[in-house]
Amino acid sequence: MKYSDDRRIVMTLDAGGTNFVFSAIMGTEQVIKEIILPSHADNLDKCMSTIVEGFNKVKERLQNPPVAISFAFPGPADYPNGIIGDLPNLPAFRGGVALGPMLHDKFGLPVFINNDGDLYAYGEAIAGYLPYINHLLEKAGNPKRYKNLLGLTLGTGFGAGIVRDGNLFIGDNSIAGEIWLLRDKLSPLANIEEHVSIRGIRKVYAREAKIDFENSPSPKEIYEICFGNEVGNKDAALKAFQEMAEAAGDAISNAITLIDGIVVIGGGLSGASNIFLPDIVKEMNSNFMGSDGTQFRRLVANVYNLEAKNELEKFLQGSVKEISVYGTNKKIKYDPEIRIGVGISKIGTSKAISIGAYAYALNSLDKLI
Repeated sequence: MKYSDDRRIVMTLDAGGTNFVFSAIMGTEQVIKEIILPSHADNLDKCMSTIVEGFNKVKERLQNPPVAISFAFPGPADYPNGIIGDLPNLPAFRGGVALGPMLHDKFGLPVFINNDGDLYAYGEAIAGYLPYINHLLEKAGNPKRYKNLLGLTLGTGFGAGIVRDGNLFIGDNSIAGEIWLLRDKLSPLANIEEHVSIRGIRKVYAREAKIDFENSPSPKEIYEICFGNEVGNKDAALKAFQEMAEAAGDAISNAITLIDGIVVIGGGLSGASNIFLPDIVKEMNSNFMGSDGTQFRRLVANVYNLEAKNELEKFLQGSVKEISVYGTNKKIKYDPEIRIGVGISKIGTSKAISIGAYAYALNSLDKLI
């Protein structure tokens, strides 16, 4: 981890529609107790004052001065310029609010704001799943290494971030990785969140159980129903996760075709991965059919479930062989198998976002030196 021993401090914020949670990170670890303040989502003056108050309280608790402010904030936004657009969950933000420039003026510090899906992916690439899988490949004696990552968050919605060769990919309009706007395979007139979200799982359960949506249990309860640990319709529960996985697998396939890297999943729904991840990978390994009836693979790469021990072992082993260097007596290792893996976050979504915010700030500062 490039910044694990870094002594610089970055102030951070987790911005929710109800509360703002302020903290500070040093060496990728939280160094003060979180400070929680109400967001005042419908009053811009109170909301902005709260943000300044929160960072002032953080600064007062630090033994050394911070070098930057870096945090995730909802979009739409012009993230590079720190300008926040019209937010559904924070109705006070309308018409463009220059949050970054305001904080820079108040604190005299560089301010970095990004989407939470982007920072999640960056945290996983810097100190999460990407170094984890590369370490396992090294231990297995396999020469293959991964530099690209698609980070996904499954929860209230379906979010994503893209890291290419160690760099966070934001896009020209700060809207790269907006996977929630992909088409839903199972409901072609709708976007993917109709199935891949908390409400999507509840909706399918209600449909299959023939109950009103308002009476549909939570995803956690639906998960327990799958195993008989809660009273409910088991077939409906299994169907809810199966449809979510099929739709998600299709969307992830579309995205990873353009990225070619490791896929890591976090978010509140990731706790149910043992029931839906095999079906996601099954969908990604499925076939297209040509007009003549000939089948061919949906993806060029073989896709492995990295949470299944036998598949992880096959992924790490690959197809390594030794080949001769033409015109010499030398031999080198070569792994010709084209493959990608899908796994579940080992560090957790919240920590990955914090690490992403910290590392993004320091990396940006280091580029200025």
